[in-house]
Amino acid sequence: MVTDLFVVDIGRKAMMLMLYMCGPMLISALFVGLAIALFQAATHINEMTMTFIPKILTVVTVLMFFLPTMLALFRDFFVNLMSIIPVLYH
Repeated sequence: MVTDLFVVDIGRKAMMLMLYMCGPMLISALFVGLAIALFQAATHINEMTMTFIPKILTVVTVLMFFLPTMLALFRDFFVNLMSIIPVLYH
């Protein structure tokens, strides 16, 4: 039987999965952006491409490093979600 608490629990788990999967990339981009902003403020260089390229490279590097973990987390969530479906309608 599907209850309100059950749906809220699935939503909470999905939100936590989203944070676990996006967190490393967002945090690394935040720190790289902060470091570049401090460098630009100190040197008075305001080049727009100076912020984009290091952030993109950082996000790609972090994604390559954490991708196996992210796929494992997503696979576990999906398998758990699919295993619950038959129980709901029985």
